[in-house]
Amino acid sequence: MTVAPAPAPRRPRRPDWAGRNYTLLTAAAVATGLGGNGALIASAFAVLDAGGDSGDVGLVAASRTLPLVLFLLIGGAISDRVPRHHVMVAANALSCASQAAFAVLVLTGEPRLWQMMLLTALGGTGQAFFGPAAEGMLMSTVSGEQAGRAFAVFRMAMQGASLGGAALGGALVAAVGPGWVLAVDATAFAVAGGLRSFLDVSHIPSRAPGGGMLADLRDGWREFTGRSWLWSIVVAFSIANAVVGAADAIYGPLVARDSLGGAGPWGLALAAFGAGTVAGALLMTRWKPRRLLLAGMLGIFPLALPSAALAVPVPIGVLFAVMFVAGTTVEIFGVSWMTALHQEIPENKLSRISAYDWFGSIALMPLAAAAAGPTESAFGRTAALWGCAALVTVVTGAVLCVPEVRNLRRRGGAGDGKGVAGDAGGAVDDAGRVVEGLG
Repeated sequence: MTVAPAPAPRRPRRPDWAGRNYTLLTAAAVATGLGGNGALIASAFAVLDAGGDSGDVGLVAASRTLPLVLFLLIGGAISDRVPRHHVMVAANALSCASQAAFAVLVLTGEPRLWQMMLLTALGGTGQAFFGPAAEGMLMSTVSGEQAGRAFAVFRMAMQGASLGGAALGGALVAAVGPGWVLAVDATAFAVAGGLRSFLDVSHIPSRAPGGGMLADLRDGWREFTGRSWLWSIVVAFSIANAVVGAADAIYGPLVARDSLGGAGPWGLALAAFGAGTVAGALLMTRWKPRRLLLAGMLGIFPLALPSAALAVPVPIGVLFAVMFVAGTTVEIFGVSWMTALHQEIPENKLSRISAYDWFGSIALMPLAAAAAGPTESAFGRTAALWGCAALVTVVTGAVLCVPEVRNLRRRGGAGDGKGVAGDAGGAVDDAGRVVEGLG
């Protein structure tokens, strides 16, 4: 009698590290990436269409960032105490409501500046609670030697959505106006919140009762300040993010309106940056630099190029190329930063460290956004943009002078909780995590 051969085992459709939570988080990030990047363009042009100037655009941008600065630390402490997916869903609901109201105002009449500032501030408040919870949730989902690849794939999906969202958003603003783009963003938040409500947190250990929120924040602060590579990079990005944010959110739309053809070309320029980040994330699925932060920080120097290109201003084709290069190299930093922090920070402090990282990285953004208009009036737009490029270059070079930044090395299994290899200092005794310093 002939025995039939055993059927070959079915090959799993996704790798082991891409579990249910990882898939849900990635899908939700894609949804908000598609909506949010178009909304950034739409909000700026909504202000301009309502008769505002660069100062008004800066005030609206600052209105989103100021609540982030005020509430991030509270959001981080809460997210390390309660189920993180509950915080994420509630924050998505608030962002959905604020964007929907903003869209209605734009579509039904001429919105007033204070109304746009208030609704933008509500969205920023939601982000203050969402960010630390989301990063903690993602990092508790990924472990082992494939952590770097998992982060790269997640970021590739997110950046791909950003690419599509920026291109589609700019085109839609030019075709149908900013109100409909804001409505799309509100819908994206609703979809993302629904996906995140299905996250499973049973694998995360219950939190032991602590000494209160202030004690939790002090504990997180000691963890943050005890690592010179961590706080030095966050301090540098507090400056770099502020000036790049002002260039992208305020000066970029103005240069586009005056010299590049309006919202459509500017949306495509942002899409070129997004395409670069996708390329960079794809590269990082294969490349594993041994000195994580040295490789990452070298990739920050080209972030000065877009501001310089806008200062000239260069033809739109050259701007596309510059944005692509900057996006590619900055993603090398993004994945390296995530992998470095994943192997160094305890799981039960994920959200607090994330909050301190975000807080430092965005602390100067409201000031930079509010100062963009007066700076342009005092020195001219060209000089302001050259100043942005110079500051990015200087602070990046300063961080590379920190020995721990140059010497922190990748371990064989990221997240094994055995401390920093080499002389980076500061051992930990728990599972690791990651934050995304670019905010």
